[in-house]
Amino acid sequence: MTLENARRSLEELQKARTAYQHALGLLFYDGATAAPRGTAANRGRTTAVLTEELYRLNTRPETVALLEELDTRRSELTDREKRTVELLIKGVRKMQRIPLDEFVAFRRLGMEANAVWREAKERSDFDAFAPYLQKRFEMSRRIAGYVAPEMDPYDYWLDDNEEGVDRRMCDAFFRTVRQHTVPLLHRVQEKPQLPNDAIRGHFPTPPQERLAHRLMDILQLDRNHVGLSTTEHPFTTSLGTHLDERITTHYFAEDFSYSMFSVIHEGGHALYNTGSDDSLAGTVLDGGVSMCVHESQSRFYENYLGRSHAFCEYLFPILRDIFPDHLRSYTAEDFYRAVNRAEPTLIRTQADELTYCLHIMVRYELEKRAMAGELAVADMPAEWNRLYKEYLGIDVPDHRRGILQDCHWADGYLGYFPSYALGNAYGAQFLRKMKETVDVDGCLRCGDLGPINAWNREHIWRHGHLYRPAELFTNATGESFDPTVYTDYLEQKFTALYDL
Repeated sequence: MTLENARRSLEELQKARTAYQHALGLLFYDGATAAPRGTAANRGRTTAVLTEELYRLNTRPETVALLEELDTRRSELTDREKRTVELLIKGVRKMQRIPLDEFVAFRRLGMEANAVWREAKERSDFDAFAPYLQKRFEMSRRIAGYVAPEMDPYDYWLDDNEEGVDRRMCDAFFRTVRQHTVPLLHRVQEKPQLPNDAIRGHFPTPPQERLAHRLMDILQLDRNHVGLSTTEHPFTTSLGTHLDERITTHYFAEDFSYSMFSVIHEGGHALYNTGSDDSLAGTVLDGGVSMCVHESQSRFYENYLGRSHAFCEYLFPILRDIFPDHLRSYTAEDFYRAVNRAEPTLIRTQADELTYCLHIMVRYELEKRAMAGELAVADMPAEWNRLYKEYLGIDVPDHRRGILQDCHWADGYLGYFPSYALGNAYGAQFLRKMKETVDVDGCLRCGDLGPINAWNREHIWRHGHLYRPAELFTNATGESFDPTVYTDYLEQKFTALYDL
């Protein structure tokens, strides 16, 4: 085969892969947003068929021969082609080790489990969801055993979300974060609590929707390629290419800030995906390189920007125009202090910056022990409740606000939760480096995120999967990962807020 023919075949392979991933993404998105509840089984069957075809496409002899041929000719390939072949071979080798029926069942389980989880959460009925969670852990252990029998199963899934991450790294990271944040939280709790009545009240959905769309414009999201819908648990999905992004939110009548920060958070994901260089569209290099880097972007926009003093000053007049009856007696300072109130709460997605990682630690401990067979699924709710009492000092009243609050385990995202906390810490170093050349506060005070987005696009977004996560991080910051940059940020911010 000539090199030109091999290149054309590689392009056609990636086009076909993208088409299947687009269709599977649409099925998932529809199921989580607009699909009638009784249609999950039908989507599951379609998912199974498409997943089987994708498996066959990736593992057929022609595909394997093509990739092996290109791999032997690496010296003739561009750097981009080398990385493409490397990632495709890695994916093919993984699929080859997983039996077809297991691979299809794993993907189908996510579609069916999500529908069961949604109803179980509404009824606070963990027993209804438990068999699916049991299957999730069992299948995840088997998949890990097929692909990397030399690895601990949970290490396999951590690495699958962020190459190079394992339990040892996570244990050390969380130990550092806990050593710094828990004493800081105790000092905060000794001070008078910041009032949050500026964001609490009654806020109908229509004005919240106006705010959501206004925020998308402020973030400078490409509305021709990014859509917004509502769902039980906000998420972002890329439908086969960075040119088709969907974000979701959820409106609570009693607190407009939940949807506000959901849109900013999911908008950060969408900015990262749509920021990929257009030449990567439809290839294996398209989109965000890893879940930790992805969460660094969503948490960066939500917290480092969205909860900053400068952005609150800019946004408050807009909020007062949208919610005039409620906010006429408040100031931008009231709003800033309300959205930065540090107080242990039940719900992870409503957590403040200071306590957020404690929520992640609960999930990390549970899934780590469950994957090791040290914690039975039936015992997980009680252990969840115990850890919430130990870490955050609060009692969990029901499963809806406890172990059933997140969709991740239903969807099959084991090893994902640590990426939220690691992403927080990555973001602190990105911000410090950005401030060397960008007047971040000045941009936020006038609502112009252009220079901020341009820095992220140049150093992070446009590269897609061209670099491994650690390489991308070092290239962007000029240094290795240091979690104390994050804990120092928290110390400085909350010391000032609470006059410690």
